[in-house]
Amino acid sequence: MALAGVRVIELAGLAPAPFCGMVLADFGAKVIRVDRTKVPVSLDTLHRGKRSVAVDLKTAEGRALLRRLCVQSDVVLEPYRKGVMEKLGLGPQELLTENPRLIYARLTGYGQNGSHATAAGHDINYLAMSGLLSRLGRSGEKPLAPLNLLADFAGGGLTCALGIVLALLEREKSGKGQVIDASMVEGAAYAGSFVWKSGSIGMWDRGRGENLLDGGAPFYDTYRTQDGKFMAVGALEPQFYLQLLKVLELDPRELPPQMSFSDWPELRRIFSARFASKPQAEWSRLFQGTDACVTPVLSLDQVSSHPHNRERGSFMKDSGGGEFPRPAPVLSRTPARPSPAAHLTTGEHTVEVLQEFGFNSEEIEQMLAAGVVEASTERSKL
Repeated sequence: MALAGVRVIELAGLAPAPFCGMVLADFGAKVIRVDRTKVPVSLDTLHRGKRSVAVDLKTAEGRALLRRLCVQSDVVLEPYRKGVMEKLGLGPQELLTENPRLIYARLTGYGQNGSHATAAGHDINYLAMSGLLSRLGRSGEKPLAPLNLLADFAGGGLTCALGIVLALLEREKSGKGQVIDASMVEGAAYAGSFVWKSGSIGMWDRGRGENLLDGGAPFYDTYRTQDGKFMAVGALEPQFYLQLLKVLELDPRELPPQMSFSDWPELRRIFSARFASKPQAEWSRLFQGTDACVTPVLSLDQVSSHPHNRERGSFMKDSGGGEFPRPAPVLSRTPARPSPAAHLTTGEHTVEVLQEFGFNSEEIEQMLAAGVVEASTERSKL
């Protein structure tokens, strides 16, 4: 796989950093999640392909252990607020001194400097600070955050993974590691570059929810079908718009012009009535094979059975039968091979990992007995 041989230490967290680690693991990196001790159940669901080591970082021995893991690895992924790792004596200055090739990725909401650097926050706050939240939502309504996808995952986890891969690539030339300052505010804003760049060509001149791509246009929206399901319409270009009208059995000569903003409410009323006249399956059949840019809005339990997704193998199952999206993108020679394991127990691989890092059985026994580390596996495996 593309990242085979890359060793990653992921400090346990939630959402963005675990997603970043999972992406790296899917493409071949050996990702070790460092969990806290005395936490029997982890809330992290993005643990695919990782191994867990439980370490008590409140002890000097635990911090020394983590230091040893980090300086013998390629990447450290930490999700803590500014200053936490420095207080532990495990900041990038200390670790890169011992391992100059280390990639130290810091994934936070606001970044490592600035007035908000130490402030708490969540996806909705980072999205708000990026400027993008102001553009999301229906006309006349309050801004609406689209799940926690844009800041946590697109601007956070995925952008951080890109930064790590870029740093690893650069290290091949320089032989040196570096620090990655991944801010979810800036990552989300960067993912929204199109909003800034297209403003100059009049794409966002109108208010929130009144433009081409934000639900304002009746030909770029969703419509309820007869059976209470929905169809997604994206017929932006004139040639696609004409195909939309053809399937809906509407005569363009009897309708206002496509780009007549003042007539958009009337067009939406007409489209709504048409889509409400047939069930989703019938509309899907009618639009199949056309370039009208109309597709069914699939639920999570429908996506894997859709013919297109099934033909591509776009969704997979873990050992417990749970479905998940196939890692993307698809590489022709070194594709991702996600682990089929359904669960990861805190401390499940403590003994195994410590042995890989050169600790002998006696040392491991002493750390287990002192509570410096925890292992969910039987200690007879020593």
